[in-house]
Amino acid sequence: MKSYSNLYSHIISFENLILAWQRARKRKTKKIYVIEFEKDLFCNLFALHYELLYQTYQPRPLKAFVVRDPKTRKIHKSDFRDRIVHHAIVGVIEPLFDKTFIYDSWANRKGKGNIYALKRFEYFVHKVSRNGKNHGWFTNNQIKGYCLKADIKHYFQSINHEILLKIIQKKIKDELVIWLIKCIINTNFENQREREITKGVPLGNLTSQFFGNLYLNEIDYFIKYVLRAKYYIRYVDDFVILHESKEQLQTWKTEIDLFLKEKLNLKLHPQKSRIIPLSRGLDFVGFRWHHFYTLLRKRNIRKMLRKINAFEYDILNYHSLMQSYTGWQGYALWANSFALRRKLLKRIAKIKYQKIELLKKERDQLPLGKYL
Repeated sequence: MKSYSNLYSHIISFENLILAWQRARKRKTKKIYVIEFEKDLFCNLFALHYELLYQTYQPRPLKAFVVRDPKTRKIHKSDFRDRIVHHAIVGVIEPLFDKTFIYDSWANRKGKGNIYALKRFEYFVHKVSRNGKNHGWFTNNQIKGYCLKADIKHYFQSINHEILLKIIQKKIKDELVIWLIKCIINTNFENQREREITKGVPLGNLTSQFFGNLYLNEIDYFIKYVLRAKYYIRYVDDFVILHESKEQLQTWKTEIDLFLKEKLNLKLHPQKSRIIPLSRGLDFVGFRWHHFYTLLRKRNIRKMLRKINAFEYDILNYHSLMQSYTGWQGYALWANSFALRRKLLKRIAKIKYQKIELLKKERDQLPLGKYL
């Protein structure tokens, strides 16, 4: 494996910090913290550059908050200046590692994503169910084959720093880059005493997404090149393996669990890791897949319904709602959702009409309203 030893000067160069700032501010230009940073932009970037140059840089404490959309998760928010550093690091080292990732790692990579992962899954189902033979796909009106659907328990909280750094050091020999990465992964939280952190990366950071992919690249290689599983897809910490034999998948599941425990200090989620007949359908990358149709997951629908309710009760304006709906519709188009989309649009139109009628009524009740 090719290694790199002179990357730090590139990462902290003023030109790279400007590129990192541009990426960090994308779709956030109206945020107060971005506006404050940009009031004295070059001074702040130069200050960051010199802190990195003389190794006096220390990330500011993370702010933690809970989101419940679509499920309850604890997100950690870095200071904006630290996010610039994250982009500066990832922008330089990610392309070096991305070349070593397997094709079927679909999360947080250019040209990838959950929609493509779903299409790849459907292609694999076609291959497994036919099995290269001419006798059709079905037995007793059921699609053949099985899927090992697995999830790693408390993945981001369980990433071992020592193991992560060893993986990075296989390719990155620049000690200053390793020092900077240690600064990032050892960042403490607000109102927390300074302490050494030995495991876990904060959910929400750009660096965490990259480190998460890099860490599980080890299991990708084990499954693809040691177990020789042909039909394997991973999306973050969820992965699936398809095979015509349930017994083979059970054997692989045992071997994967052992590898995770011994090599990566991780373990499969006992409730979310199971072998499922393809004829039953399964949840994957935000969709409920069945052989003849694909549905949106209920929590994805609830997310859109909450925004429509927010519009109805004047918490959200029409422009913001339609922006959200347009993005959601682009996602929903990949499922069999025509009737659902039509129903939601009718509801939005009805609420909008009621609001217009209410405004007209209120206007007419004003003094001289009929002349307005």
